Amino acid sequence: MKRLFIAAAIALLSAGSSLAETIKVGVTPGEHAEIMEKVKDVAAKKGLDIEILEFSDYVVPNQALADGDLQANSFQHQPYLDNQVADRGFDIVSVGTTITTPMGVYSKKVKSLDELKDGASVAIPNDPTNGGRALLVLASKGLIKVKPEAGLKVTPNDITENPKNIQFSELDAAQLPRSLDDVDAAVINTNYAMEAGLHPKTDAIAIEGEKSPYANVIAVRRADKDAPWVKTLVESYHDASIRSFITDKFKGALIPSW
Repeated sequence: MKRLFIAAAIALLSAGSSLAETIKVGVTPGEHAEIMEKVKDVAAKKGLDIEILEFSDYVVPNQALADGDLQANSFQHQPYLDNQVADRGFDIVSVGTTITTPMGVYSKKVKSLDELKDGASVAIPNDPTNGGRALLVLASKGLIKVKPEAGLKVTPNDITENPKNIQFSELDAAQLPRSLDDVDAAVINTNYAMEAGLHPKTDAIAIEGEKSPYANVIAVRRADKDAPWVKTLVESYHDASIRSFITDKFKGALIPSW
């Protein structure tokens, strides 16, 4: 009887020691949330329990991570993270890439950039990195020219040629799909476009090229970057099943970046 009791106690201790570690991961709605749900399933088999929290904008998830309300986030590309670290002093680092989401130009009024009339209104994101990215997309399509030395941080002040006298409106990235009734065109991040029912491959009148420095990343606090759960999280995201899910679900609108 005593042996049975000891065996049961050992079993309980073993079960307790194998309980999954729980982390909170911040994402934005849409593809980042959908993919993380699949990652959660993979991670659970590796002993890591992921609690997913959705944020409606690009600002709060990094603040929440820096404050310790999250252990990781997965919603932003590297240039945006770099800008946030420089501007806000966050001690946050990327630990793995996720997806590349090509930025698109959308319109309810024209079917190509060539159809934009003189003085047309074009809305772009109002944060520096995504606003710059939008301008670079337009420059790559020949609509405008910008100062090469501005690099990825180009602003409307860096436009050197604007033959159609385009009027730029800088809006919160999440609001851009709603602006399409009021502007001639808008340059929209893929997650917000898809959330609004717009598909980059079929609905955009112009789209960013495949060679882009804007790969999205998983970010954590620097103090946690070597933690075992970080390795598990990245390995779970880079699982072959996640690549297949992205390819099958999003039909080329998103590109795995690992």
